[in-house]
Amino acid sequence: MFGMGFTEILIIAIIAILFLGPDKLPSAMVDIAKFFRQMKTTVSSMKEAVEEEMNVSEIKQEALAYKEELLKAQDKVAQATDVSNIEENINKMTEETIHESPKEEEVTFKKKKKKKENIDENSDV
Repeated sequence: MFGMGFTEILIIAIIAILFLGPDKLPSAMVDIAKFFRQMKTTVSSMKEAVEEEMNVSEIKQEALAYKEELLKAQDKVAQATDVSNIEENINKMTEETIHESPKEEEVTFKKKKKKKENIDENSDV
């Protein structure tokens, strides 16, 4: 204990008996035991506080990393859904469809006349 051997502890006990006397020695031993118990609880609470603080710092680092990822994703989404880009894309698409689309036909409810050529071709088959 504390790097002391049996002989060193025995010497300290003899000196304590000589200075304190047999009447005060038991109360002094109780006080010393209370002191060591209090020191032990203080050290353990300090260890817990340090471990908790280290854990909190790790959680902070993880939270900051997630925040950076979210900001990057937000920037990507903002670029993809930028209103000016959407307008440009819509304009390009409409121009392409106008140039590629066939001529519009007029819709009427009139019966179309069949051409004689179509009838003649069907009869040959």
